Amino acid sequence: MRQPGVIVCGHAGVAVPITDHLLAAGAPVTVVVRTADAAARATRDGVGVVVCAGPLGEALIAAGLETADAVVCVEDGEMANLETALVARRLRPDVRIVTRLANATVGGALAATDDGHHDTVLDVADLAAPSVVEACLGITTHRITAAGIDVVAATVPVGRDGTLREIFGDLAPLAVTAHDGEMVACPGRDHRVAAGDVATMLGTADEFAAHGLTIDEVSEEGARPRPPGMVRRARAAVRSFVRDANPNFFRMLLVLVALLVVSTTVLRLFYRKPGMSVLDAVYFSTETIATVGYGDFTFSDQAVALRIFSIVLMFLGLTTTAMVMAFLAELLISRRIAEAAGRRRARFMTGHVVVIGLGAFGIRVARDIAARGREVVIVERSVDNRFLSAASASSIPVVIGDATLASTLADARVHTAGAVAVLTSDDMVNIETGIAVRGALGDAWATRVDRRGVPVVLRVFDRAMGDAVADRFGFRNVRSTTELAVPWFVGAALGLQVLSTFTVQSMSFVVGRLRVAPDGGLVGVAMQELSAHTRVIAIRRHDSGDLEYPPRRGTSFAAGDEAYVVGPHEELLAVLEHQRVG
Repeated sequence: MRQPGVIVCGHAGVAVPITDHLLAAGAPVTVVVRTADAAARATRDGVGVVVCAGPLGEALIAAGLETADAVVCVEDGEMANLETALVARRLRPDVRIVTRLANATVGGALAATDDGHHDTVLDVADLAAPSVVEACLGITTHRITAAGIDVVAATVPVGRDGTLREIFGDLAPLAVTAHDGEMVACPGRDHRVAAGDVATMLGTADEFAAHGLTIDEVSEEGARPRPPGMVRRARAAVRSFVRDANPNFFRMLLVLVALLVVSTTVLRLFYRKPGMSVLDAVYFSTETIATVGYGDFTFSDQAVALRIFSIVLMFLGLTTTAMVMAFLAELLISRRIAEAAGRRRARFMTGHVVVIGLGAFGIRVARDIAARGREVVIVERSVDNRFLSAASASSIPVVIGDATLASTLADARVHTAGAVAVLTSDDMVNIETGIAVRGALGDAWATRVDRRGVPVVLRVFDRAMGDAVADRFGFRNVRSTTELAVPWFVGAALGLQVLSTFTVQSMSFVVGRLRVAPDGGLVGVAMQELSAHTRVIAIRRHDSGDLEYPPRRGTSFAAGDEAYVVGPHEELLAVLEHQRVG
């Protein structure tokens, strides 16, 4: 029987790239699926497929659970993932289990073990949200804690021509972005740069300060806009009333005014015993049209023609007044609905963040941004969305409408926003909405984006599609939830503890902790023998407990050491493969 290194339960969504990355790391993989149709879709070179036609435990045993390194539970249903994790734990207590669960209560209980089990519970929304928040808020400084040392990955401008070593000394380079937009990941210190380039360097705050570099800090409170003045509020109220009212309301109002003018004229000219002033005529006309009749003026002693006119006037006035009141009631009701949906709260916002798409991912991003003190408006198409109550509990206004329509984007005040995050679960909808947002920004799109004033962040599931969309449509902040979440699942399955992830331009970097296995291929390997695109932040020695920061190029790994590494996740997979082949 084929003995897999990792069992992946699931065949769609994030399970596909997880399987691909495990294969790239040299780990044998077997996929467990629930149906024969799913087995056909999961079949590929180098992957064994087991169909769960009976009890789940039998399928896991058939997949090689007895000798597997890890079980990754990433099916579409959370109950299926929970069942798989529990069954696998019962059958094999010492196997690593990685489970995808969005339910924080159940996930926390599953991960809270004190019996030595290796349970890792992950939620894709939690893993991918920080990168989107950073893009929306323009955060370019990432704090990393490795072995008790606080290091910083900071993006700084290059002020002169030269090599990275000449300009930044011992700071470790993570990425360099040329002025034309081309990025080089983890270049050597002898890499030449020019004034106007941007470099992402790794080091402590003191090391940055020693080179005269200031690290940008992002306040948790954020910048709160000043409340609008009375004149601005009045203008906004008038514009909102005109926009929200039924057009027939203004027609009926015009008819009512016409009746009042005609009645005032007739009474002023033809009312006798005694005659009427203009003010009396306006007053009596208003009484008649409103059918109030206080008794101070009557038509009883007037000419027949004037009494007939009064009858027609009362019927017309009653009908017109009733219609005006009906339209006002309709307006009040619609305005109450609009207020509940967040339109009125969004009316005065400037510099806020617009989050389009209210799902598990969207609400997490919105909450994180709101927690930093920035105003947030969510745009959601469905009035039955199950996260509406969560948004209300967080005091985040929601605008109900189609975000591809200019009117909806205007309600969310996209044209005054500080950032827009398009985070629905449909890639095509996200692309279409991103284009609509670009249109709403108008001629200011290119200028403001280049100034990093209005980042438009698009969620695209597949990384290759995201790169193509960014290249074709000019979006600079395309985030693949797959690329952001997969390193955590793969790392946990292969023994790499992912500590954090961050994004430089469109490339994801992973910070992880790796224990050097006694029989692994990293024993005796020096720093310069690792992948050129991987940085070792620090090493904690197993034999002495000493911490080496930063490790030198000639430093070698020893069995049991803990290595803290950072780099693009593909490069860290190469390090894991190096360990496995030993």
